[in-house]
Amino acid sequence: MANKDFKTIDEQIVILQSRSLTIEDEAEAKKFLLQNNYYRVSGYSLTLRKNDVFVKSATFQNIEDIYNFDHEFRHIILHHIETIEVQIKSIYTYEFTRVYGPFGYLNSKNFTDQLKHKKIIHKSNEQKKRQLAHEAYLKHFVNDLHQPIPFWAYVDLLTISDISFLYAISEQPLKVTVAQHFGLIMNRGSEILGQYMHSMTIIRNLCAHGSRIYNRLFEQKPSLNKKEKALLICRKDGTIDNAHFFGFFLIMKRLLPAKNFSEMKEAIVTLSMKYPFVRLDYYGFPDNWNEKL
Repeated sequence: MANKDFKTIDEQIVILQSRSLTIEDEAEAKKFLLQNNYYRVSGYSLTLRKNDVFVKSATFQNIEDIYNFDHEFRHIILHHIETIEVQIKSIYTYEFTRVYGPFGYLNSKNFTDQLKHKKIIHKSNEQKKRQLAHEAYLKHFVNDLHQPIPFWAYVDLLTISDISFLYAISEQPLKVTVAQHFGLIMNRGSEILGQYMHSMTIIRNLCAHGSRIYNRLFEQKPSLNKKEKALLICRKDGTIDNAHFFGFFLIMKRLLPAKNFSEMKEAIVTLSMKYPFVRLDYYGFPDNWNEKL
């Protein structure tokens, strides 16, 4: 394994300059590197260099712009994934309690995999213990009423990942009913909604933990229909680009109310105007994407 020696901020600046990067304000660059981690920042410079040498026009400001764009982009996406998460939780809980009652979620027999169900409920109960002292609604049911928490209240303890797992082990008729709320009425509708939930979990976690979305190639590719695939960037060899973020963006279009999706589009357009240097094709967005959606 190659020895990676510690480098001071000054030494990091020298390395970047030795690789032909123009740094107009060294004081600002040093501050930025100290606050954001050289290794993390370097991931945003990959599209500006070849074999560790920067293209002639590349500046440190370019890297800052890409970094800041991605930061603000993640916040836009995360805000709207929250809307999707609340919507999925609400619809799933409504349909589940309509069939099994407010406490049916506690009965493993109402699910197709009892072991997985018990693991999810155990995890959520641990969360309940941690939040009991701070959440009035939990105190009300546990300390005042001395009864189990009805599912429509308990659901706030669950993450989108938890709901995704519960949905996956739900009985097929329930899954079909939930999927129909999202316009997924085809034979594989319930399966596709499960894939959508998993996709949103991936994006949500990346955004929530500050991970880079810019130029990220996703191993887990979203499930798209023919119309959606036609919107993807077509490479010179005739293949389509379904490895960048845009495919997940199309899934969000499916899941979000039209008004919310329009707000998300407008926010991204505004962000692009703020950072004109940053290319959206590194997120998989095709030319004129806003007009096509």
